[in-house]
Amino acid sequence: MINKVVSNVKVAIQDIKDGDTLMLGGFGLCGIPENCIAALVEKGVMKLTCISNNAGVDDFGIGLMLQKRQVKKMISSYVGENAEFERQLLSGELEVDLIPQGTLATRCMAAGYGMPAIFTPAGVGTEVAEGKEVRNFDGKDYLMEYAFNADFAIVKAWKGDTAGNLIYRSTSRNFNPVMAMAGKVTIAEVEILVEVGELDPDHIHTPGVYVHRIFQGSNYEKRIEQKTLSNKS
Repeated sequence: MINKVVSNVKVAIQDIKDGDTLMLGGFGLCGIPENCIAALVEKGVMKLTCISNNAGVDDFGIGLMLQKRQVKKMISSYVGENAEFERQLLSGELEVDLIPQGTLATRCMAAGYGMPAIFTPAGVGTEVAEGKEVRNFDGKDYLMEYAFNADFAIVKAWKGDTAGNLIYRSTSRNFNPVMAMAGKVTIAEVEILVEVGELDPDHIHTPGVYVHRIFQGSNYEKRIEQKTLSNKS
């Protein structure tokens, strides 16, 4: 078995270079690869295309990369929590491709399955369909969307083993599994790293065959985007 374990996050991301396309797991701030994002900010890699459900917030997640102008293009579904993202979009500094959330997930899945494209009814007859092929199946129009072609997929899991098998916890299972399948190189950061055989095979969400590098992260903040508390008297 090839040893997939790397010593730290800097080693894990060392091959990411200017102009690469990255998939980044997470939904909002839940299940995002915090350590890898911080390391990418420190490394200063530029002109990135980022495929992510969202763009983080102004001072956390991908928002940190936007502050440093490291992102050339965002391919996302929801971006409403980031004022800097909005500013860069409206000023023309940032290319943005907004995609229906289900389409985003399915294009990731298609890449993982080795499929070149999918057909979806989402977006037919809207601006989303401009310049794209539409086919009719059984009397209904479907929009053709290409599978993503990402140089790296960066995901975060709760627990993993030295063979790269991953377990996600609760809602952090969002985009991480489909993105883990889809990158040419998949980098996984985990809270807990164990030896092969210590994970229950029935609990594994991402088989190690998809993972190329894995490391144990640290100092996770696990922020909440909008924390709301009840006012109980």
